[in-house]
Amino acid sequence: MEAESSTETGTRHSAGKSNWKKFHDYEVDVDPEQDDKATEILLCSSERPHMRAFHCAWWAFFVAFFSWFAINPLLPIIRDDLGLTKKDIWTSSIAAVGSTILIRFILGPLCDVYGPKVLFSITLCTTAIPTAMIGVIHTKTDLIVLRCFIGLAGGTFVMAQYWGSRMFAKEVVGTANALIAGWGNLGAGVSQLVVGSYLFPLFEWLTGSSEMAWRTVGIVPAFVAFVTGIVIYRISDDAPKGNYWELKKNNAFTNPVTIRSSFMTGSWNINTWILFVQYAGCFGVELTMYNAAVLYFVDEFDQTTEAASAITSIFGWLNLFARGLGGFFSDASHYKYGMRGRLWTHTLILFFEGVLVLVFASTSSLGMAVFILICFSLCVQAAEGTSFGIVPYIDPLNMGTVCGVVGAGGNVGAVLFGLCFRQLTYDTAFNIMGVSIIISAIMSVFVKIHGHRGLIGGEDLRVDPETGKVILEENKSLLESEVGGV
Repeated sequence: MEAESSTETGTRHSAGKSNWKKFHDYEVDVDPEQDDKATEILLCSSERPHMRAFHCAWWAFFVAFFSWFAINPLLPIIRDDLGLTKKDIWTSSIAAVGSTILIRFILGPLCDVYGPKVLFSITLCTTAIPTAMIGVIHTKTDLIVLRCFIGLAGGTFVMAQYWGSRMFAKEVVGTANALIAGWGNLGAGVSQLVVGSYLFPLFEWLTGSSEMAWRTVGIVPAFVAFVTGIVIYRISDDAPKGNYWELKKNNAFTNPVTIRSSFMTGSWNINTWILFVQYAGCFGVELTMYNAAVLYFVDEFDQTTEAASAITSIFGWLNLFARGLGGFFSDASHYKYGMRGRLWTHTLILFFEGVLVLVFASTSSLGMAVFILICFSLCVQAAEGTSFGIVPYIDPLNMGTVCGVVGAGGNVGAVLFGLCFRQLTYDTAFNIMGVSIIISAIMSVFVKIHGHRGLIGGEDLRVDPETGKVILEENKSLLESEVGGV
């Protein structure tokens, strides 16, 4: 039930912060000590604020990915029609993921100040415009510039993960974020299948020309993205207690920060940059595969565009559950072993991912290549889930910046790996990718989050239930600091 105003409900303190909140009753169990974040996930519910935000986040992110990668299955045809080279195509793919790096750095601290919903809506509606303009491409420069603007849709990842971290408590945040991102990432796989194998043949039949088909098919994802941007703004909320503008208006905004302080504090944390590198080794790989896989199966296994798109879509379809499993395993290991459990789960999955990429590079059989693709895709997406099981703990007060920096790491990885595929043979590029992932996994040794055990050292802190003070787990010595929820 919504509160109509803070004065009518009589919840305002005489001084300091008010207790105002938009919703007084929640369908899910919440933890008041964690700002009314949900301690459970009810997937079949769409009630405001928690589950409505959950479903808006994953769907809007799904649509963003669908429009971002809608052009990818069309690249072999565009290449042939415009007489482009392999390097031209890879330059455009690098531009498509490279432009997302800056926007993720920008959107992170903006989330801490303005909330995720309005930024999500603006980004979706804005990037729908270049998505609809695929038909204006006539030169390689046109392709590069247009894909650069379409790539800004990838910035929605920051809002999606921030939204999940804002709505769900530490007990389930890994699973919540993994499901949101995994189901959102599914949009890339669906676009490979829907655009490459269904919409393109349909538009080719309607227009009577393959060139007219790829020039007009972008209208479909653009329309869906624009409508989604408007709808989520109207039906959802930024936080459990209401929208950021409402909380500020009623003097109920917890721990307000400025854009500058959020960026400076969150970006100076060494753990942020370790996760930045590791996210390059999982999400960067996923983005690279969306750009590389269709061309790889066309060039190396002599598949048609439709067949290669269908194979590549498997990589994306596994997001339906693989990233969620990573988040679930992260939460489960945290329940039993604390942060050390999250770190070990994350490290092992990254390590096996790197090994499987090396195996994929040496596979010459189409059937075996598809099988290994499925296996390493599972690890890629599970590692993405375990990454954002750790992120909310790094700097809770500046979580937007941390999400933005780590998320940008995925795009940096995609740019670097894309450069490898642009300049080198497929085998060499895949080998570089695999070794890089393994090295990033080893970097977990250096993750040291205050109050938690590391991979091989450190000590957990716990709270004395009577005093509310922090107690060192091993020697039980009382510390003088207070703790707050994640």
